[in-house]
Amino acid sequence: MLYIVGTGPGNPDYMAARARQVLEKVDSVAGYSTYIELVKDIIKDKKIISTTMTKEVQRVELAIDEVLNNVSCAIISGGDSGIYAMAGLVFEICKKRNIELIRHDPMTRNTEFTKDITKKQIILEIVPGIPALAAGAALAGAPLTHDFATISLSDLLTSWEKIETRLDLAAKADFVIVIYNPKSKKRNWQLTKAKQLILKHRDKNTPVGIVTGAMRENQKIIITQLDNIDKEDVGMQSILFIGSSSSDRYMDFIFTPRGYGKKYDL
Repeated sequence: MLYIVGTGPGNPDYMAARARQVLEKVDSVAGYSTYIELVKDIIKDKKIISTTMTKEVQRVELAIDEVLNNVSCAIISGGDSGIYAMAGLVFEICKKRNIELIRHDPMTRNTEFTKDITKKQIILEIVPGIPALAAGAALAGAPLTHDFATISLSDLLTSWEKIETRLDLAAKADFVIVIYNPKSKKRNWQLTKAKQLILKHRDKNTPVGIVTGAMRENQKIIITQLDNIDKEDVGMQSILFIGSSSSDRYMDFIFTPRGYGKKYDL
């Protein structure tokens, strides 16, 4: 069995019960060192495959090799494993290596375990987790009640030209914009550029929520406005919620109306 597990925002209280169940029963766990540390109490008796940032391909290859050698393994990601995380890479590598994937569905209790599994087959289950955008939005208020677009400012795997295009179109279309990976020590100019692009289509007083370390010990919540976002304390653990033209601020929260007020005359 190969499991791809989203461990949620970091606090064990916000980990899905299925994720905990899987981590408790597998033989080995593969993950980025920071995420391994967050679940260390659950996996302390497991074989650990831990690598640093930029070693994602190596980590997935090692996990797949574990499973092909008849050892159950969980590849973990913070948040949800299918959102800016490891699930897609697993499929890429399995396709490249021509490994047949057999879906395991714990809800229907399928019988595919009774099949004769060959050396080029893997039984796969993807376990969802609470993503950073959901955890952060809950702390900021209710910024995602209406349509939104999610964009990462990291240009390590996506060209900045493409990121600029997406930012411009999302702002023009009046989506609430969720920004992942807004700033790091080496990438310290993209957030200012993003602000400038969005300001072409949105008022400078547009409410913005900045949540850092959601549900972790270093949690920090800032409610500000669009023209100040690059002046705030923002890092790689931060996620930004840039309101649409209908988003509003109430006390120390931001929210985006769904439209009930207009329909039912609240």
